[in-house]
Amino acid sequence: MVKPNVRPAADEPCWWFIVVAGEVIVTDASPRVPFGCQADLPLPDLQDYTVLQLGELRERPCYLVMADYGDQQFSGLGEFQSLRVLLFEDEALFAMAGRASQVAEFLLTHRYCGRCGSRMETIEWELATQCSRCSHRCYPRISPCIIVAIRRGRQLLLARGKRHKAGLYSILAGFVETGESLEQALHREVMEEAGIEVNQLQYHFSQPWPFPHSLMMGYTAVWQAGQLRLDPLELEQGDWFDIDQLPQTPPAGTIAHRLIELSKALITAES
Repeated sequence: MVKPNVRPAADEPCWWFIVVAGEVIVTDASPRVPFGCQADLPLPDLQDYTVLQLGELRERPCYLVMADYGDQQFSGLGEFQSLRVLLFEDEALFAMAGRASQVAEFLLTHRYCGRCGSRMETIEWELATQCSRCSHRCYPRISPCIIVAIRRGRQLLLARGKRHKAGLYSILAGFVETGESLEQALHREVMEEAGIEVNQLQYHFSQPWPFPHSLMMGYTAVWQAGQLRLDPLELEQGDWFDIDQLPQTPPAGTIAHRLIELSKALITAES
């Protein structure tokens, strides 16, 4: 649970997630995120910074420190880097860093009331801000997305989006629209992006994805009908690939990787 007005004692060992503009301080050595007592680390005076307790990791408290853009006060700890660096090294640290980034983004973008323009104040008993004048309350934005691995016989549908790095293919994904169920969003996205119909939808697991505030809902499905017709506005390439001849796909630690591996196992079991 996030505690907005809790600060660590000087001798309390804890994790420090120092965030600015979607990046986090990463150290040169393991565990890659600053850890230790405030008194023992090269930290500036934190009285001038927004500090929140994010929860616990490995039985130690985690604190978010919101730095300013271009701030050099934390250079003795490491360098500001993309959260993705942690994804490939430590999933638990990545998850907590993602939470830190999203909380920081929420507080940064909700300083003033969207209804009357007055100053917003943080609430002590939950993660929210409330207008000091009209009492309008806001909570962190979470954008639900579906992501689905579609199989046809021994094949998986993989596509390369316009923002993917060269050679990288993944499974289909898209945001849930207002008023949609997850299943409706899945059918719509698959039809819009690939022009096909699917059935045998099965939900498996989810993953928060802090770029900037998505919650990925992972499904598998089976091709039902239709010829592949890719949306040129979203996808550059895509095709059905035999599970023994897959192109480069997302790395371990991503929900796409887990769904692809799960689908390969399902196909093998069905063969």
